[in-house]
Amino acid sequence: MNRPPARPGTAGTVYFSLLGPLTALVDGSPLPLGPRKQRLVLATLLSRPNTPVPVDVLTDVVWPEAPPRTARKNLQVYVSAARALFGTVDGGDRDRVVHGCGGYRLRVEEGELDTLRFHALTRAGRAAGERGDLRTAARLLREALDLWGERPPLHDLRDSDVVAQEAERLEARCLTVYEDWAEAETETGRAAVAVDGLRDLVERHPLRERLRAAWMNSLHHSGRQAEALAVYDDYRQLLARELGLEPSPALAALYGRILRRGASAPPAAPPEAAPRKAACDVSLPTDLRAFTGREDELARLHRSAGAPDGGVVVVTGPAGVGKSALAVRAAHLLDDVFPGGRVHVRARRGDGTARTPGDMLEELARLCDVGVPDRPDTAAAETAWQDWLSRHRALVVLDDVVDEASVRGLLPRSGRSSVVLTARGQLAGLAPVHRIALSAPGEAEALELLAGLVGTDRLRTDPAAARRIVRACGALPLAVTVSGMRLAVLRHLPLAEYAARVEDPGAALDELVAGDVSVRSRIAAGWQDLSAHNRTALARLAGLSPDGGFTLEGAMAALARGERETIRAVEALIDTGVVASPAGEVTAHAAWYEVPRLLCLYARETADPGGDAGAPVVSRVPALPLLQPPSGSLSRG
Repeated sequence: MNRPPARPGTAGTVYFSLLGPLTALVDGSPLPLGPRKQRLVLATLLSRPNTPVPVDVLTDVVWPEAPPRTARKNLQVYVSAARALFGTVDGGDRDRVVHGCGGYRLRVEEGELDTLRFHALTRAGRAAGERGDLRTAARLLREALDLWGERPPLHDLRDSDVVAQEAERLEARCLTVYEDWAEAETETGRAAVAVDGLRDLVERHPLRERLRAAWMNSLHHSGRQAEALAVYDDYRQLLARELGLEPSPALAALYGRILRRGASAPPAAPPEAAPRKAACDVSLPTDLRAFTGREDELARLHRSAGAPDGGVVVVTGPAGVGKSALAVRAAHLLDDVFPGGRVHVRARRGDGTARTPGDMLEELARLCDVGVPDRPDTAAAETAWQDWLSRHRALVVLDDVVDEASVRGLLPRSGRSSVVLTARGQLAGLAPVHRIALSAPGEAEALELLAGLVGTDRLRTDPAAARRIVRACGALPLAVTVSGMRLAVLRHLPLAEYAARVEDPGAALDELVAGDVSVRSRIAAGWQDLSAHNRTALARLAGLSPDGGFTLEGAMAALARGERETIRAVEALIDTGVVASPAGEVTAHAAWYEVPRLLCLYARETADPGGDAGAPVVSRVPALPLLQPPSGSLSRG
């Protein structure tokens, strides 16, 4: 791909490039950017244009292992050199690099940075596609792709982890834009222009399904049916061999359509594209870069939510186990399965209380352009929503659901749409649904998550301490992530010292805080969902052993109840997601139940504020009256 010439303008026009080696052109001539560390600083500032970059981030980029005592002063030198360099470009009339409370900010305009230009062209191209103007969409997306150099972005600075992550993020965006462009070209009857480029990209990204689909489609519409079918067969064998999976229902359906249609002639380009509007916005949180593991659960969620006839999937598990991350990751991977769109709606307000069905219906109606009567009541809005679901194939993620009643009217009753619910409780009153219960991952997976945040090299310095940290966190993804965030900032702190802190029952929850992310506050939100009876029971059970495990006999003694009442109390806690039950069938007397370690610590400190968090709390908790579950709702909690 060809690099664009410097943008026209007055003398001293500058054009920065990250889509290849880091370069700056002034009136078309290269600008020397100084030594490597200065270029690392400049690349980091340009990767976050017009946004303050904290000094700690720049320090980590330049000195990833052990920054010198003079690191801050050295950074000031590099920034001053950059200012002087840009002063020669702008004639001293403009301070490109400014410093504020958030860090250093590099001021740059769209026409001066290729990534800003790339994003602007991409937005314009996608907007044209949503209007139905596919010719314009293809042209604008092609123009965006032409900004890329012959070599990968920032390839000369990728030995820095931070720069490498930014480069990978840019490459991922380029892949998505290439897929958008290839699909637009195919729809306008120009499939042949996309075939070769798609083949090259599939060779580099063999497991990316949307690329495969675009390649199959372009081959088919170029009159090369046999090759299109062979692409599917190769992918099916690769998935089975590498992951033990089958292609998605959407790709299988495309294969079936190609097989049935035969080698049809390429479609004629439409004489004039008719305006069209996407059925539904794509409104998803950003996919987490630190997401690791969960291959089996992700495959199950992908199959269930992506089924041709749609469905409802409930993802359950304790707070911080990664339910939302799994649902969002699956929603991003299902982008080619739901032409009606994909939306994410939180089922709680900012204070943690449940949103009403009418409140969520109003947001869904806005996101999906659902026609509702003026001043509708909840019943009218629900009817309009169900009608919309029956006519479209969309994916809706309802995140952090409180109970069944708040979402029952939002679930599809007909049509091919899918809904993914995440909840701490079991939502046992919903049926029929597919269920995926998340528990804390294994130690190896948790260590991989920690390594992604603090660096593999640092973990290798003391692997035993890294394992202690993971175990003290109960392998809970939220707690492991917070530990990694803290250690990434506290680069001087030995892993063994931090491990000792989180192993200390009286200090663990105080240590698991990183900025505005707090494990204690997340656990506290779940604690507030429990009834007073369940809180008291949980506090008593949490005090039975240091690791949170207990038997039925232990629970009977702690709760001072008979066998039947104790079983009901424990099952009520299982239903709320705060007690883990055995995975297989086992009698109540032989079962081993568990309260997650960090929840144990919170329950103990809540039962006895200021007391010894490591000591049993049974004697300090008020007497527990017999619980009588609501009629007919024992299994629903």
